[in-house]
Amino acid sequence: MMSLFDDDFYSTKVSKRIKRETKGTSLKLPFQFRFRFRGYKLSTLQIALLSSLASSAIVVILFVLFTGGISGSGKLGASTSGIDPSERAIYATSKVRPAVVSVINEQTFPVGAGGKKSGKSEDGNGILREAGVGSGVIVEKKNGKAYIITNHHVIADAEKVKAVLTSGEIREAKIVGSDQITDLAVLEIDAKGINTVAEIGDSSTLRAAEFVMAMGNPLGMGESITLGIVSVIREVVPVSLSQNGIMDWEQEVIRVDAAINEGNSGGPLIDLNGKVVGINSMKIADFGVESIGYAIPINNAMPIVESIISKGYVPRPYLGVYTIDLEQYWSQQELQKWLEEEQPSTNEENEDGEELGGDQGNGSTPMPKLQLPDEVFSGVIVLEAVGPAKDAGLQYNDVIVKLDKKKIGSTRELRKYLYNDKKIGDSIEVSYYREGMLQVTSFKLGDKAEEE
Repeated sequence: MMSLFDDDFYSTKVSKRIKRETKGTSLKLPFQFRFRFRGYKLSTLQIALLSSLASSAIVVILFVLFTGGISGSGKLGASTSGIDPSERAIYATSKVRPAVVSVINEQTFPVGAGGKKSGKSEDGNGILREAGVGSGVIVEKKNGKAYIITNHHVIADAEKVKAVLTSGEIREAKIVGSDQITDLAVLEIDAKGINTVAEIGDSSTLRAAEFVMAMGNPLGMGESITLGIVSVIREVVPVSLSQNGIMDWEQEVIRVDAAINEGNSGGPLIDLNGKVVGINSMKIADFGVESIGYAIPINNAMPIVESIISKGYVPRPYLGVYTIDLEQYWSQQELQKWLEEEQPSTNEENEDGEELGGDQGNGSTPMPKLQLPDEVFSGVIVLEAVGPAKDAGLQYNDVIVKLDKKKIGSTRELRKYLYNDKKIGDSIEVSYYREGMLQVTSFKLGDKAEEE
């Protein structure tokens, strides 16, 4: 029977012609492999064995070079940098998953609100029920307690907080402290049975297009993992701390295209080594916008977390004023003027001719008229002075235009100057207008404790 390839080159059999020609003689190979090593002649089999050993050694050397070598435990492959990205993602998430928790924010609602009862409130005037669900990650264990990082907005206004472990166990959580400026908070739970603490990475080493994963509990649906890439390593986005649409602060964030949905907030952003490089915080929710999410860099978050754990709050220089931007005031004045011109007054009179009151146009009492020079268009209006500012004589309706020699045009600029350029106990010079006159006062910045 003929072979598939009927010629001497592809056939595994020796042809009859060769058999006839070599009958009675020994069959010699086309090439004779002869090699001497210190006087010893090596056979073909020995050379093959040596080649195999050399190849194995080269493979091991390459593995060490490209995967990080041998771990401290003596096992190869402790680093996963040479593994297929999908396998690395599986490894990384399995490493962090036990440290990821769901965070339940409970608040008091009137009896029967939402059709769900979860227990009476402490004052007995309503019931505690779930007001929101977010995520968190366990980053430290000490003295029998486990500490969880989450977002400030996840636990804002909570009367009670609960943490749900990956096992499904629900534990009471205590709010150690919260910082609205950075949108970070720390919770404390009993560490019994907690065996995994997330490893903290280095967000400064992130690169654009690097794979990252957002972990958490989106929409209260349970555990979730989304994979994406780093779009922008460092981006500064305006935020509204008071949630009124006025952008009064700027947040430094990592922009990613991994889906960060409601409920993912507070969960970890991890790299393919299973290290936490960020805390999921927010996303752009707008028509036609998809997969633009933001995370707080872990290098920015950890000093805040450490301060909250040790002090219960984040110490920052404290001026002691509640403000509104002068630009916002002008906008309100223009709106009020337009409403008065376009809409008739709805005030009614009683039988004695007294006004009963009515619609002011925007539903709020307009601020009193300001007396300012014509050239002053920007600054911040003092709504209330407390602490150091009150002691220094600042009052309602004063318009701050400078801190030291720096012009201040908005609450955002005021905060940035205080938090970035000043320290607790520093002296500060405040220039402000009162009844049209420029005045200057100096005093020392305080330390704003959490309760203030």
